[in-house]
Amino acid sequence: MKEVQTRTSKGNHFSIAERHLIIKDYLDSGLQKREIWQKYTGEAEEHGQLIRWMRQLGYVSPQKPRRPNIVQQITPMAKKQTSINDAEKQLLQQKIAALEKQLQDAEMKAIAFSTMVDIAEKELKIPIRKKYNTKP
Repeated sequence: MKEVQTRTSKGNHFSIAERHLIIKDYLDSGLQKREIWQKYTGEAEEHGQLIRWMRQLGYVSPQKPRRPNIVQQITPMAKKQTSINDAEKQLLQQKIAALEKQLQDAEMKAIAFSTMVDIAEKELKIPIRKKYNTKP
């Protein structure tokens, strides 16, 4: 492979063809970016110039994807749906029916208790229910 002459000036003065050669050398050799930069420019630090060239020339995507913030992480969890098979669905419907029956029984007991207290207050002429507007 043809090697580009070592330069002492900044990396902005390389032609497009020279930039391609430097990037290909970096990708093929397995050397670090700093080592490649020093090889071609004589400078110790490359300050991200190789990555900029790689983005400009289409070797890598323009920006790497960012980590989503916490709001985006919570939203998919809220939308998650579970699939229920027919047996589970039938079992849940039976539980709902049993709970509805228990609710009706409790309401009927409450009505019966209230009626019993009303009758006792009338017949025995004694106050059974607590008066809420009394002073302590």
